[in-house]
Amino acid sequence: MAQSRKTIRDVATNARVSHQTVSRVINNSDQVSPVTRARVKSVIKELDYRPHAVARSLAIGRSCTFVCISPNLVDLTFAGILEGAEAEARGFEYMLVSSSAPDEDVFSALIDQLIPTSRVDGMIIINPYVDARHMLVPKGFPVVYVGSRSKNTSISSVALDDFEAGRAATQHLLDLGYRKISMVTGPRNEDCTQDRIAGYRLALEKAGLPDEERNIRTGDWSATSGYVAYKSLLSGGLQPTAVFAQNDLMAVGVMRAAREENIRIPSELSVIGIDDIPLASYFDPKLTTMKQDLVAIGREATRLLIDTIGNPNHQREHVKISPQLVLRNSTTLHEGGEGQQLITANIS
Repeated sequence: MAQSRKTIRDVATNARVSHQTVSRVINNSDQVSPVTRARVKSVIKELDYRPHAVARSLAIGRSCTFVCISPNLVDLTFAGILEGAEAEARGFEYMLVSSSAPDEDVFSALIDQLIPTSRVDGMIIINPYVDARHMLVPKGFPVVYVGSRSKNTSISSVALDDFEAGRAATQHLLDLGYRKISMVTGPRNEDCTQDRIAGYRLALEKAGLPDEERNIRTGDWSATSGYVAYKSLLSGGLQPTAVFAQNDLMAVGVMRAAREENIRIPSELSVIGIDDIPLASYFDPKLTTMKQDLVAIGREATRLLIDTIGNPNHQREHVKISPQLVLRNSTTLHEGGEGQQLITANIS
């Protein structure tokens, strides 16, 4: 015989509290003492109680739905963030709706459709400063920014520690003995691009190397732009021995262009990227990169948003996710180079 589904009143009885208190715990209200909250959560776990999402939404006057809006739905970075955000939302019995807005006009139309009608309780915005979309969300509406540091202290944000990713990627090349290090950036108007540039420059400065703009080319995150950037470096009379590309796709473009020029990787050119996309270990050679845990970023964004929805007075958080060096075959010790440090990293 099938076991009957536990109800909120079962939880309340076992925890010796009212069902209203159980509801407050489920919805992260700050009107419950820590001791009571812990006891209720323990009973919820013991009974394997799972609140019915529709009933819960009616009880609390919310849709139990939020939206994640990104510039597009095909970018691998955005897709990874969405995967994490959706998985975490399910754990809290929220529904996540994903949508794309290539520009601020489309973003504005989405805002007009969703917010005034109370179709969503909150919003995650990926790359909020790609245009002026961050100015279009009504003040006080629950929102979390992803992929950029928040310029508004009243809005929570979560992103890769882009400065550290840029610094560590460059330092890895320096440690291998490289001194002629060029960089391919993302669009210059994006926060992550600027933070990665700053990390690159600091690493060069500490190594006593000149920071010259001629060693930098701007891409658009695509493999094609990495390809064009490397060709531009060569046509400009530069012969870098290493390239730091600010994402894996541009790094692949760099490697393709180098092969066309009969430049061997990594013996004549070492290449490092950022992201650790699923195909990074299948490229030829396998790509050394700074891992960006996209799923963790998405999960953290959901947690921050649910905290904001449950408690509008919740102190805002600005979370940075640390990058991790993943050592593969596209980088190696520079022949005759100065760097002889032992490199310790994940190898996959």
